[in-house]
Amino acid sequence: MKTEVNPQETSRADAFSMWMSSPQPMVTLMKTFDVSRLRKASRETGIKFNVLLCWCIAKAAASIEEFYLLPQDGKLYRYDRLAVNVIVQNTKGGLGMCDVPFSDDITTFNATYLELTSQASRTCKRTYLEDCMVIGTSALPHTELDCIVNQYTGCYNNPFLVWGRYRKGWFKTTLPISLQFHHAQMDGAHACRFLNNLQGEIYGLGASK
Repeated sequence: MKTEVNPQETSRADAFSMWMSSPQPMVTLMKTFDVSRLRKASRETGIKFNVLLCWCIAKAAASIEEFYLLPQDGKLYRYDRLAVNVIVQNTKGGLGMCDVPFSDDITTFNATYLELTSQASRTCKRTYLEDCMVIGTSALPHTELDCIVNQYTGCYNNPFLVWGRYRKGWFKTTLPISLQFHHAQMDGAHACRFLNNLQGEIYGLGASK
């Protein structure tokens, strides 16, 4: 459910006042993750690497209140559910977007992910979940990336994560991931907590398989 809230009655009151009208309100952080266990879990379960990573992203965000808030059109909204947006190539050679609702159960999430992305690719139609707070993602496995910066104008205010090809080393596999967020939604400390949570979820997923 999407509900408009009074920013002055939230913990984001000062930040909303300072950053909502800023011409460049977005912040980008980058962290290099150890994804060795994630690769192992993908091999053992047959679930695609990016599906597992998207699930870990939503799971890491689920415990952080600020991820349920969205500053948009001069207002602040609160959601009670999360979803992950993924970019898929459609049958016409173009790109489409698909919102996948988060489920705490990885098997359910995987099944929904495969169904919705296949549908988006086949029909060439974008699918949106208006009742979910959507975390944007983009996987660019064509090359290794150190960092990527997206729009800084505030046109797309949702948190957005981007990564390229992972890097295989002698002892571990690493993957730099960029996180972009609107400063009215959260501060750097919240973003750092999320990034630490994400590494923890990746470790936990690998250890549980």
